[in-house]
Amino acid sequence: MMELCTRHAARRAQQRSISADLVDLLWSYGSEMRHGGADVLYFDHAARRRITVNLGEDALRQVGDGALGCYAVVGDDGRLVTVGHRHSRFRRDARMPRMRRDH
Repeated sequence: MMELCTRHAARRAQQRSISADLVDLLWSYGSEMRHGGADVLYFDHAARRRITVNLGEDALRQVGDGALGCYAVVGDDGRLVTVGHRHSRFRRDARMPRMRRDH
């Protein structure tokens, strides 16, 4: 997955201690919303449930609560633009439906 990221995203992941495995989890199981012209992948209750169902409770515990506060921004070309840690809730535009892309 990290081969599909920009240099900026790779730098930010390193600076913010976000591993490639965590980005892969976001890509595979994270929820998605459109925000500011890009897709944002993040962990919410539904994403945590998908991880638990598919990988088990132990996998969720190994990731840890702090890591589940991460997000990734994916551009329209499918490349990872940046990653970070959420410090507050995302505000969703009520007019935009939640999306879940098959990766």
